[in-house]
Amino acid sequence: MNPFWSVTLFWVAAVVCVAIALAFVLPPLLRKKEVAAKAARRDINIAVYRDQMKEMEADRANSLLSEEQYQVSKLELESRLAEDALSKADLAMAPVASRRLGFTLAGVLPVAAFGLYFVLGNPMSLIAIAEAQANPPIPQGAQGEHDIMQMIQKVEEKTKTDPDDVEAWTILGKTYAAVGHWPEALNAYGKAIKLKPDVPAVMTGYAEALAISRNRVLKGEPMMLVLQALEKDPNDIKGLELAAIGSFQDKNFAQAAFYFKHLHKQLPPDSPYAQDVLEAQKEANKLARGSMTGMDNLADQPSAATDKSATTGLTIQGTVDVAPAFKGKISDKDVIFLFARSAGGGAPVAAIRATAVKFPLEFELSDAMAMNPDNKLSNFKEVNLAVRVSKTGDPMGAAGDLEGTLTAIKVGSKNVKLTIDKVKP
Repeated sequence: MNPFWSVTLFWVAAVVCVAIALAFVLPPLLRKKEVAAKAARRDINIAVYRDQMKEMEADRANSLLSEEQYQVSKLELESRLAEDALSKADLAMAPVASRRLGFTLAGVLPVAAFGLYFVLGNPMSLIAIAEAQANPPIPQGAQGEHDIMQMIQKVEEKTKTDPDDVEAWTILGKTYAAVGHWPEALNAYGKAIKLKPDVPAVMTGYAEALAISRNRVLKGEPMMLVLQALEKDPNDIKGLELAAIGSFQDKNFAQAAFYFKHLHKQLPPDSPYAQDVLEAQKEANKLARGSMTGMDNLADQPSAATDKSATTGLTIQGTVDVAPAFKGKISDKDVIFLFARSAGGGAPVAAIRATAVKFPLEFELSDAMAMNPDNKLSNFKEVNLAVRVSKTGDPMGAAGDLEGTLTAIKVGSKNVKLTIDKVKP
């Protein structure tokens, strides 16, 4: 309701209450004529009784009344006189109210009532309550968003004043992303990355907004930006988060677990976000172990006739051996992982797993060992090879695991020799 009408209704109600109070108080005080008339009649009756008494005494003196008749009439007259005398006494105890008192109360009572309210009460609360009803408070969440939108307006004004302010464009992009205005965030980050394309925070922010605009798919340009940002800052939190999500989308769970693990190290361990990341890392590790393809033993690989990539020469063949210093450190319970990755890094393009093996071991990598059908060996000209002896069975490995690597191996190579000759730090 409008504050004006709320206050008006209150005062109307107050006036009505005062009027009702006066209606109970004033009428008895203003009945002067009626009471006076009754008093006058009593005085006349008493005067009449006196005259009657004088007449009775005269009749007795003239022997018109006997002494007995006189006494009886006198007794009766005195009784009636006593009744009128008592009525007069009551009137004296309750005198006729003055009209002046009634009129005084009619003027003083409203003034006193409203005066006391203004002195002891709080008239301004009426307006405050009415305004609160007309303008209910903004909920906490909505108020926070309202404050953010005000900040956005200020930053937008700053970008209009100085269109080359990279920091302002970056803040604008982050703020728009915080309230879920992704088209605007993409535009702001786009401005920032054009002005300064080598800032990791700008690269990852733009990559996220770009992925959101592409149905949340990080593959392609967004993921390329993320990896470039991580090359400049390996601890960039947003970059690690997006890299882990992108790896998950490509079903490269081992790589996702790696990024989640590194991301968890950058976070306060007791924070809810850190706990969520840790759970994601565990899930990625679980999926990675379940998705590793290949033989139970590297010596029992499929024949080349069953693999189309083998007929085209798009395979890598060779052996895995152990350096003399490490031969006594490998047991039958250890799990052997062999990975092939593109020369530029990233997810494995082929991976196989083996247990209870004997060295030297022959291997052949082909498209059949791809963890992702869209990311396979035949897509590349050169790859890097890595072998790991895992004590825990985790493909991500742990400190103390034995490893061996080769770089820039051409796809189609044969007689490749890969040696386990170092310890994972």
